[in-house]
Amino acid sequence: MDREEILLKNWYAVQNSLSRACSNARRDKQEVTLVAVTKYAKDTDVLTLLHKGLLTHIGESRVQDAWKRWKQNELFAPFTQVKKHFIGHLQLNKAAKAAVLFDFIDSLDSVALAQALSKAVPAGKALRVLVQIKLTRKESQSGLSLPQARELVKKLRALNLPAIRVCGYMGIAPQGKTSQTLRELFKQVKAVFDEDFFGEEEKYLSLGMSEDFEIAVEEGSSLPRIGSKLFSDHLEE
Repeated sequence: MDREEILLKNWYAVQNSLSRACSNARRDKQEVTLVAVTKYAKDTDVLTLLHKGLLTHIGESRVQDAWKRWKQNELFAPFTQVKKHFIGHLQLNKAAKAAVLFDFIDSLDSVALAQALSKAVPAGKALRVLVQIKLTRKESQSGLSLPQARELVKKLRALNLPAIRVCGYMGIAPQGKTSQTLRELFKQVKAVFDEDFFGEEEKYLSLGMSEDFEIAVEEGSSLPRIGSKLFSDHLEE
């Protein structure tokens, strides 16, 4: 089996898992959009799926690397329709470049960052932002506690920053926890999301990665982020 066949098998395996999770939760699969995490993937692998028309949203976590790929590599130039999500910790000094390159900032954690992004967004562009909730106790993990995240959403709405559209929450679950623990965490975030974004025309809840995305989708995630399941060197079953 060649590399393209493995990538396509992986892709359809992920799609089947998403379909199963939606079915279990009695959700319409159209409510869920896969963010393909391309930050560590090889250019050739990403291009294979792009040429097949299978990638509509991608996730990157390093501004400079993403800029080289999506702005300076002519092989990626035709794929302007692909929505780009920044999913890592964004430093203030990288905000200006990120505001130009990305369509979504999924890891917003401060008013200062939102203001820096707002100043740099190109004319005519609306930058979607998700506030990152910290679901782990790891000091290295970015994000805010649930109460802090909710407060930031309120502050951003009051500021009404030009070109910034606050659209939801993002969270990264702790590793090694039981399915039940993860489910309870995701339920908690979903309840807050439903309350804070009730009635919003455009809203996103980004929970779930390669190891836990089925549980996350069953509990309401609309933007699961999947990388290793798609770009594994071995066929995913």
